[in-house]
Amino acid sequence: MKQKPLGILMLDTRFPRIVGDVGNAASYDFPVIFRKMEGIGPADAVAAHPDRPRVLASLKANAEALAADGAVGIGTSCGFLALYQDELTVVSPVPVATSALLHINRLQGKNVGVITASAKNLTPAHFAAVGAPADTPVIGLPEDSSFAATFLRNGPTLDRAQVEREVVAAGRDLVARYPGVDALVLECTNLPPYRPTLEKVLGLPVFDVLDLLKGFHAEVSARR
Repeated sequence: MKQKPLGILMLDTRFPRIVGDVGNAASYDFPVIFRKMEGIGPADAVAAHPDRPRVLASLKANAEALAADGAVGIGTSCGFLALYQDELTVVSPVPVATSALLHINRLQGKNVGVITASAKNLTPAHFAAVGAPADTPVIGLPEDSSFAATFLRNGPTLDRAQVEREVVAAGRDLVARYPGVDALVLECTNLPPYRPTLEKVLGLPVFDVLDLLKGFHAEVSARR
């Protein structure tokens, strides 16, 4: 039987989306359909205090459109949209998995640390929304990084090698500051391309949005 697609709610961005990025269809081994949330960009999502009614209205309308197009479930292109997990679940016609942060509560027995796009904007409310501890160890990519220039400031180019160096540095910083950490979650949906190098350098398991969405798609497909 032909698989039904997973719908991905995409921020309004212009930056490159290489294989491994949530917004590249080649990152998946199951069907996906994308829908851009016009006018909702990185600054609207990666925020400590976003305009929640505005963002939720866009999430709802575009989730409904994806469901109408045949999506069996809904994911998103930004881990900060964890903030809307419960609200979007209520208004979406199909099940929702908003963020890789959902991994944290499921990794029972693990001391999980998070690498995020922006440590200053990732608040206890984001963790509470996915049932994760508010004191989860977090390291963010630097505000003056190549990563931030591309993904937070919506730049048109990507220096993949430099971003990989920045992600590895963040991972090393995380385990140095929090030596009890024995598993990592990548909040940001642009970070999975760097996961293999991170796992090799740190010697720890790393979980990302692609893992989440693969399991989620299998789960919601099996319910049908």
